[in-house]
Amino acid sequence: VQLQASGGGLVQAGGSLRLSCAASGRAISSYVMGWFRQAPGKEREFVGSIRRYGGSTSYAESVKGRFTISRDDVKNTVNLQMNSLKPEDTAVYYCAADYFGSGSPDTSKYEYWGRGTQVTVSS
Repeated sequence: VQLQASGGGLVQAGGSLRLSCAASGRAISSYVMGWFRQAPGKEREFVGSIRRYGGSTSYAESVKGRFTISRDDVKNTVNLQMNSLKPEDTAVYYCAADYFGSGSPDTSKYEYWGRGTQVTVSS
């Protein structure tokens, strides 16, 4: 499956952005979909994930209550709604797919990764 994230940009603190991840090649209905981010000089970290069939979600503590992941298996897309953005949310954001996975925060569990999209939050 090929993944392409989009929707990044520059936003002021307190603002919102909506990222999208478009999948092609295979239907994502069999995949747990995750969002990760990587800030300069830091390791890639888990943002959140959404499971198959019912779409239960998990989030990192740092984004819980501000970010929301949703999926549309008909359109083969996954979205990340980011509200109340903070400067520390600045990073390159990546979507990833884990075939029949569990929604793990471990990057090694995800077989497919898209190119990232830059999110910059100014103070």
